[in-house]
Amino acid sequence: MSSYTRVALVTGANKGIGFAIARDLCREFPGDVLLTARDEARGRAAVQQLQAEGLSPRFHQLDIDDLQSIRALRDFLRKEYGGLNVLVNNAGIAFKTDDPTPFDIQAEMTVKTNFFATRNVCNELLPIVKPHGRVVNVSSSQGSQALENCSEDLQEKFRCETLTEEDLVDLMKKFVEDTKNEVHEREGWPNSAYGVSKLGVTVLSRILARRLEEKRKADRILLNACCPGWVKTDLGGAHASRKVEEGAETPVYLALLPPDATEPHGQLVCDKVVQNW
Repeated sequence: MSSYTRVALVTGANKGIGFAIARDLCREFPGDVLLTARDEARGRAAVQQLQAEGLSPRFHQLDIDDLQSIRALRDFLRKEYGGLNVLVNNAGIAFKTDDPTPFDIQAEMTVKTNFFATRNVCNELLPIVKPHGRVVNVSSSQGSQALENCSEDLQEKFRCETLTEEDLVDLMKKFVEDTKNEVHEREGWPNSAYGVSKLGVTVLSRILARRLEEKRKADRILLNACCPGWVKTDLGGAHASRKVEEGAETPVYLALLPPDATEPHGQLVCDKVVQNW
């Protein structure tokens, strides 16, 4: 048996759902919990808040938009823990509905962080996920809604079982390009940058799960996307129907699936139930 301590990592964990996920993992995960945040001061303040509750997370800086920051974290995990047991990709952004920023800029920034940066984290950290590891990508039912609002042609592409990561990257780039050229509606895209970015995360999760199945089947790593629901956070707003603790339930459930579990894998899960889409 390896002498390394087990480790679970949560991105964007200094507030909101990420913070609630880190708190639950501190209570339930048998090992170290790494709370990461882009802003070091805010991340350390969050760690202190959990320590005041009698919990003991560790802090590591991570800006998912910065490849060097992701790689520094990867090297730390490899050196300190020999890899990673649980990865929860929670970090993300959303513009408010009344934000005056032009739609093409919103599209570019939202897709850059929510899709491309999450993909970078997966590409750098998946190779060091240990056997029976768990990977949870926090997506949104707004992604499924965006899919429903796409043209039939786009729906077919996103739902295609043989869609490759490169194909998906091209689709996400095309969305941003089409918004710049002010033709996105004509090209069959919905008017939701956040929805399209999360659609990308859900489809990416399917593709990565399929790759794990092909290349590391014996390791029985489970990777899923989930929707935490409409949660009272800076992102969800004050009118949301759920508390952050409720929003954390499904991500934590997926992060703690027992070692002998074989499913769900490559699915979108809401309220602990696999969604058809």
